[in-house]
Amino acid sequence: MKKSIITLALAAMFCFSATAQEKLFNSANVQSPVINKDGTVTFNLYAPKAVKVEVTGDFLPPQKIEIEGRGSYEAPGVAALKEGRNGVWSYTTGKLAPEMYSYTFNIDGMTGVKDPANIYVNRDIVSFTNIFIVSDEKGDKGDLYRVNEVPHGNLAKVWYNSPTLKMQRRMTIYTPPGYDKGGKYPVLYLLHGAGGDENAWSELGRAAQILDNLIAMGKAKPMIVVMPNGNPNCQAAPGEWSWGMYTPGFRDSGTGPTTPAAATIPASFMDIVNYVDGNYRTIKDRAHRAVCGLSMGGGHTFSISLAYPTTFDYYGLFSAGLHLGKDYSNKPFGEQIKSDPDFAKQSARLFASKPKLYWMGMGKTDFLYQSTVDLRAYWDSKGYKYEYVETEGGHIWRNWRIYLTMFAQKLFK
Repeated sequence: MKKSIITLALAAMFCFSATAQEKLFNSANVQSPVINKDGTVTFNLYAPKAVKVEVTGDFLPPQKIEIEGRGSYEAPGVAALKEGRNGVWSYTTGKLAPEMYSYTFNIDGMTGVKDPANIYVNRDIVSFTNIFIVSDEKGDKGDLYRVNEVPHGNLAKVWYNSPTLKMQRRMTIYTPPGYDKGGKYPVLYLLHGAGGDENAWSELGRAAQILDNLIAMGKAKPMIVVMPNGNPNCQAAPGEWSWGMYTPGFRDSGTGPTTPAAATIPASFMDIVNYVDGNYRTIKDRAHRAVCGLSMGGGHTFSISLAYPTTFDYYGLFSAGLHLGKDYSNKPFGEQIKSDPDFAKQSARLFASKPKLYWMGMGKTDFLYQSTVDLRAYWDSKGYKYEYVETEGGHIWRNWRIYLTMFAQKLFK
């Protein structure tokens, strides 16, 4: 009897293994995506029983999605795959510019299906997408975003105590090539957007690859880059602290923590600076500190610049979500800053301190575009000096990687 049970168990294991191997064999024989010599990219999917297959990605012309009563936003474009031999569906793009792209498949109405032939995946809040990189030559965007044979910095997940927020918190810290050999370094504080966490810039933003490559090319100074968690009621990324495997959401929604934070990120920001200065070999003065961020993180940077005008010498607002931290009952941002006496005083104090750089980047179709227009108009009327860059596209990582690349090259020179 015992021998029969063992035999049955082995047979079951063999069947399971054979099924797994068959699936692996089918996937292994389909290469996707294939980056062709002419700069086009071919997607292949083995789906012999499918009726309709599409690819959706940021390499396609965007769709304009209307939301009743709330305007519109841009979504990735969609293209149909054609069924070929042996149940393999395919689609080939036109020539793609150097960039890191993301995509998923739609199969018979099921959206967001990952490519089984592509193991490279990123998470953006609750969305998972496959990624691939296109590069034509040394130094182009695709080349800056990939790992090259250059000296590498190190990434660490670091826990620190925040007395202001009354909790232990985690951040990602990049130390540049050669850090272990001694010396002191300037620091860039790099902030993520709403729904993100301390993993966002190192994974979606390719911050380590960008810094490694720029430093190797002599286009950026070696620097420490600190990427904190910008959600003041969270300790760390979902699944990586005591709240466990909750579903993240936009601005702490989803199934995550609901307890109000003890303070805001700008109000608690010096906890981060003090920890970094106390535990890393930093140059502890204004001239060697920079802070920048995207979307919500751009809004945090804006607030930090007003609250600590002599602590940092470089500020970068990437598609910034601008606000004054007060209840103005949804009054347009331009009206807020014109009527707020505190903002006038804070702006005057900031620019009187002569920061070395106040830099802003914004996409032409970004839904936050108007607030930056309003801020620029106000500061122009006062004669305050800043730099502004406008790019194609909207509220997307493609722009934020560009802004980091540009901003990093201007620091600590």
